[in-house]
Amino acid sequence: MQTYHNTVSGKQAEAADHQEIFNPATGVSLGLAPLNSERDVNLAVDAARLAQNAWASVSDEERREVVARVAQVLEDNSEYLSGLITQEQGKPLSGLGSRFEMQACVGWTQAPTALELLPEVVYEDDERKDVLYRRPLGVVAAIAPWNWPLMIAIWQIIPAIRMGNTVVLKPSEYTPIATLEMVRLINQVLPPGVLNTVSGDGRIGAALTSHPDINKIMFTGSESTGRRIIEASSRNLAPITLELGGNDAAIIMPGTDASAISEGLFWGAFLNAGQTCACIKRLYVHEKDYDSVVAALSDFASQVSIGDGMDESNLIGPLQNTMQYNKVKELVADARANGCDVMEFGDIPETGYFLPLTLVGNARDGQRLVDEEQFGPALPIIRYGSLDEAIASANHLPAALGASVWADSLEQAESVASKLEAGTVWVNQHGAIHPMVPFGGNKASGYGVEFGMEGLKAVTQPRVISIKK
Repeated sequence: MQTYHNTVSGKQAEAADHQEIFNPATGVSLGLAPLNSERDVNLAVDAARLAQNAWASVSDEERREVVARVAQVLEDNSEYLSGLITQEQGKPLSGLGSRFEMQACVGWTQAPTALELLPEVVYEDDERKDVLYRRPLGVVAAIAPWNWPLMIAIWQIIPAIRMGNTVVLKPSEYTPIATLEMVRLINQVLPPGVLNTVSGDGRIGAALTSHPDINKIMFTGSESTGRRIIEASSRNLAPITLELGGNDAAIIMPGTDASAISEGLFWGAFLNAGQTCACIKRLYVHEKDYDSVVAALSDFASQVSIGDGMDESNLIGPLQNTMQYNKVKELVADARANGCDVMEFGDIPETGYFLPLTLVGNARDGQRLVDEEQFGPALPIIRYGSLDEAIASANHLPAALGASVWADSLEQAESVASKLEAGTVWVNQHGAIHPMVPFGGNKASGYGVEFGMEGLKAVTQPRVISIKK
């Protein structure tokens, strides 16, 4: 059985204990991943701290060149890492699956090499000149989730090291193998200590985020864990970027052609079997259009194959873990018990954490499937009578990561979009993130942004030099 390792100071690090990782589609063992101790966390943070001054002293141009080499390593190893993602996380190789995730890893690594945070003269007159500089913060603690394990890790790693920080990354205990392998490969072109890993459960995450030598925390995951990280950060006063859960609403404007938007709606909701923070989790449909929308989505869902993602004919994989599998089943069962119309599509394998693609009609605000983030392949469809009613329903929950408006008229759609409470509101698309466009949550979905110039600023410390003339 293969044993995988953390990387600390550019070398493989031994761990006292390990856990076995299994394929969620087949139950087959993938190997042993390390389980770290608090001592291991200290060693990884020490390595990052010792490497940070030298890395920050490297010229901006050279750091950009190193990051470009990282992108090449990711591209060269894309097929190997894609296979690991599919076997460990479950998303298919094909379509919007693991190869898509690796393309995103390469793109989000390349994009920051084109960006430059130059000193900015913020004020000048005859008596003084004030210049704003951006300096690295120091050591960044990055906590990555299990749904897009490599892509979101890259979102955290690359801006941090691009700006002269060093990183200690903890992958999810559910999906550590592919991430540890990616970091091992990246370290072929990075100076030792710039990127290190620790692995384990929430106790290791807590030891990392509360460590006195951590200068910045980046976390993507649940609201409950995010709140614990905020508490832990009080020990080191590290600034935090939090991208927490979403319960994204999508509103279809009255009279919109359902057949024209069915594909976009489907993948907006069922990307990665619905295991995406910025998926459509609530669909609001005008009462006169309800039947046509349900019919269009049903027709599309019936054509999508479900199964082991290593079979390239499959476009939807399993839920990643027992916890999530049971949660989605429970929410659908609750909706059925409360009078909703549960429509299931797709032949699912007998083994693995597979669930059918599920449309839940006649859902209502206040039901668990509507109010709780399902994070799985079950979409509640809610009728509305007026747009004001739909907007109020969309805004009534504390989660506010993303939202979308679907319409034939862009002018009308933008008017509704301006009234929705979310970090990003898309029009005639959902979850369409871009490496140059800031992305972050609102309300209980977190704070701070990633991507683009704003994302680079988030991993730097502003420093003003004020000169008396």
